[in-house]
Amino acid sequence: METLEEKIRRVTAEDVDVVPYDPSWPAMFAAERAHLRACLPAHLVGRIEHFGSTAVPGLAAKPIIDILVEAADPGETRRVIAPILEAQGYDYFWRPSFGDDQPPFYAWFIKRDAAGKRTHHIHMVEAHFAHWDRLLFRDYLIGHPETARAYAELKERLAKEHRDDRVAYTRAKTEFIVEITRAAKDYFFGKPG
Repeated sequence: METLEEKIRRVTAEDVDVVPYDPSWPAMFAAERAHLRACLPAHLVGRIEHFGSTAVPGLAAKPIIDILVEAADPGETRRVIAPILEAQGYDYFWRPSFGDDQPPFYAWFIKRDAAGKRTHHIHMVEAHFAHWDRLLFRDYLIGHPETARAYAELKERLAKEHRDDRVAYTRAKTEFIVEITRAAKDYFFGKPG
């Protein structure tokens, strides 16, 4: 049996591949959303949103559908939802939101195809988590193709630089994401003052 440390080492060392946009990604999201609605207790799950690069038409991305799920209660997510999805073969992690072992924590799942390749990342967070700002990032990229192109170029370069280090790849994108999320808040809600 694999220890948690071995499991983390295994998943963080998997290759980072950025590929051209695939028009089947929205349908893959819709199918997974329907599956989650069917197999999980309705009182524990709220909104289910497609976010990340696969949610932006035309944007190059890792071919993994990112899904943001509103979890009603973190304890019930761990006690009820995690066993349901693990029994279906999803990898489950109780992970920190920021940095190493920094709260708040949330449930994160990796779904794989029959060949073991990642197909979905499911982030289960409460309604107040900052993760929901990622929808602003998504919507800003959809409405600003020039920014989406710059993001695609950054991701393609970083995927080459950090091919077998997902943590380094993600960290290297953070500054861009924070900057654009800030711009998105200003764009959608107006500058404060």
